Amino acid sequence: MNKKALVTWGGWDGHDPLQTSSLAREILEAEGFDVVFVNTMEVYTDAAFMATLDLIVPVWTMSEITGDQSAALQNTIGAGCGLAGWHGGMCDSFRKDTNYQWMTGGQWVAHPGGIIPYHVTITKNDDPIVKGLADFDITSEQYYMHTDPGNDVLATTTFDGGHADWVKGCVMPVAWKRPWKKGRVFYTSLGHVRQDFEVPQVREMVRRGMLWAAR
Repeated sequence: MNKKALVTWGGWDGHDPLQTSSLAREILEAEGFDVVFVNTMEVYTDAAFMATLDLIVPVWTMSEITGDQSAALQNTIGAGCGLAGWHGGMCDSFRKDTNYQWMTGGQWVAHPGGIIPYHVTITKNDDPIVKGLADFDITSEQYYMHTDPGNDVLATTTFDGGHADWVKGCVMPVAWKRPWKKGRVFYTSLGHVRQDFEVPQVREMVRRGMLWAAR
C-alpha cells in the first residue's frame, strides 16, 4: 500500500502557495505517495481521514487557524504522522498560535534587506537529509527566526550585518528536524517562491525532508 500525504495550501499569494505546494505534490507522487491536495484546513478536523495520513505538508503564510483545527493537526502529528514544510508556509502561518509554533520549532520574525544574496552552510553532513549536499549561495529572503533550542539543525546561514548591523555574525538555522511526540517534523526557511526550488540543494533537501518525516 502506498503512503498517503495531505498537501494543503492557501494564505498569502506572495509565497506562491499553489506553485510550491504543487511542486511538493509532484515530488511525493514521484516517490509513490497517494497525495490529497486541498485548498482548505477544514480537513484537519476529520479525525477518520487524518488517521489515514503518513505525512502532512502545510503551505499557509499569514493565515488564521481555528482552535479545533490546530489541536487536531497537533494531535495527528503527535500520534505519528509526519509534518514537513518550508519558509513562511509552515513557520509564519499562525502568529497567534504558540502551540503550533512549539510543534514546528520556529517562527519567522524578520528578513533584513528583503531579497538578497546569502550563503547556506550544511552543518550536519552525516545526516541523510543533507548528506552529500554542498554549501550553496541563493538570492532570496534570509530568514531571521525565533527557533527552538531543541531543534536538530542541518544547515545554517550567517548574517553579515549589511542590513541590520546589530545581528552581524549571527548564525541562524536554515533547516532542522525535530520530534513532536510520536511524529517527525522537518522544516527549512528556504523556498520563498517557486523559483527557489530550482536550486538543486533546496529541492533535494525538501524531497529528503518530506520522506524522512513521513510515518
